[in-house]
Amino acid sequence: MTPLTARTWARRGRTPVIRVRGRSQRRFSIAALACYKQGERSRLIYRPKRHVDHKRGGRRSFTWTDYRDLLIAAHQQLGAPIVLVWDNLNVHKDRRLREFIDTRDWITCYFLPAYAPDLNPVEGIWSLLRRHSQANTAFIDPDHLMSALRHGLRKIQYRSNLIEGCLTETGLTLTTPRQQSQ
Repeated sequence: MTPLTARTWARRGRTPVIRVRGRSQRRFSIAALACYKQGERSRLIYRPKRHVDHKRGGRRSFTWTDYRDLLIAAHQQLGAPIVLVWDNLNVHKDRRLREFIDTRDWITCYFLPAYAPDLNPVEGIWSLLRRHSQANTAFIDPDHLMSALRHGLRKIQYRSNLIEGCLTETGLTLTTPRQQSQ
């Protein structure tokens, strides 16, 4: 991963240059759920994954079983039904994952429009992560990168106001059905 340069300084007239030794052939993926419930603090549930065999034809991203396991863990952690709002990533629309979701009464799934990253609160999480835990850092090795990612996600996880800010930035609001008076 090439380092993200957020802000730096140098003598006037000298452009700072960051030298990177080479591109790593290792691949990492992170899946995250930004969880919102009125009256409770917002939560971030995430799973990082290192793909060690992607050069030998192995998968370079999360599989449908990885997402299934994330949803099961989120359901157990939250102890409540899940209303899932997903982007149109191809694995989110995988037949096997759709069958899993359709057979569970505790998951309701909606999809965002075809290309609408501005409506996805998790995109705000990725932006925060890149700007804070990865900015101005040339990682020594994959373990250093993974450690920084986990540390950055944990910092976001413990600050529910950041997670709520990502939802606010989308312009979407939480709505709950009104209970009918009897």
